[in-house]
Amino acid sequence: MRLLVTGGCGFIGSNFIRYILKNYPSYEIINIDALTYAGNRENLYDVEDFPRYRFIHGRIEDVETVKEVVKDADAVVHFAAESHVDRSIVDAQPFLKTNIIGTHVLLDAARNAGIKRFIHISTDEVYGTFQTDEGEFTEEDPLKPNSPYAASKASADLLVRSYIITYEVPAIIIRPSNNYGPFQLPEKFIPLMVTNLIDGLKVPVYGKGLNIRDWLFVEDTCRAIDMVLHKGKIGEIYNVGGGNEKRNIEVVRTVLSLMQKDEKEIEFVPDRPGHDYRYSVNYSKISRQLGWAPQVDFNRGIEITVRWYRENQWWWRPLKERLKKESKGFWTDK
Repeated sequence: MRLLVTGGCGFIGSNFIRYILKNYPSYEIINIDALTYAGNRENLYDVEDFPRYRFIHGRIEDVETVKEVVKDADAVVHFAAESHVDRSIVDAQPFLKTNIIGTHVLLDAARNAGIKRFIHISTDEVYGTFQTDEGEFTEEDPLKPNSPYAASKASADLLVRSYIITYEVPAIIIRPSNNYGPFQLPEKFIPLMVTNLIDGLKVPVYGKGLNIRDWLFVEDTCRAIDMVLHKGKIGEIYNVGGGNEKRNIEVVRTVLSLMQKDEKEIEFVPDRPGHDYRYSVNYSKISRQLGWAPQVDFNRGIEITVRWYRENQWWWRPLKERLKKESKGFWTDK
């Protein structure tokens, strides 16, 4: 099988490419990535020269480029997206361009090329938020996004659905919860904490750190996408959760403990606008239909993650220096 992976130089996309090349010796990967601030070819430094891997520098909004790369593929796994909530609050335009227009261009190309499977990677944020500590979103719940980022992803989901119904594009939507693990950009919550602590800097925490997220190790996400790609039912939506709901302050304390630091390293900062209180998805459908369940619990996953950032400073230091200049101090718990 030849897979077209969009945004494969990003966090989850690069982990997925490495996973596929390792587990499917006959598969070929075409990776198209715009190499924005969030895309980094160093994420795939160890497979760059593989004969089964090909990289194309391009944007998914570019109709002609996408048309050419899609026609060489059997299936599409669509990761490419602007995904930073804080950035979307400052300027939503890039999110509309990539997440909505880009997805539309890909869907049109997939329809015309007769792609056999189109796997669209969405997010739990499209459901909105719970204001209490109870309840789980199922795949049947309405979409109520609360940030420009989440709204752009919800729009993309609806586009995918429309192409399934109108054009019979063989698409499936996956909505994972908060991912963490190696190769995550160091402006995100967990890698920001770890890298700051390595450098003797404070850990910024929004509000009082009471917001709740469900943490999913990236390797478990890759296994879920694998199962959906090969066994998922066309037209379905699958939630993918980690079963690890934690308040942000709990995550901070866990990382502090692993790194032998104390709570004086925490810096509470003003909350961001429209900060969702709690995300929680029910993932019984993918478990029931495809036999998937998370295998890496949070304690093990966070130990792996902290160790990886400690041992791979060559990877994140240049990125963090660049982000300091470009991002104006963004950080996020998503």
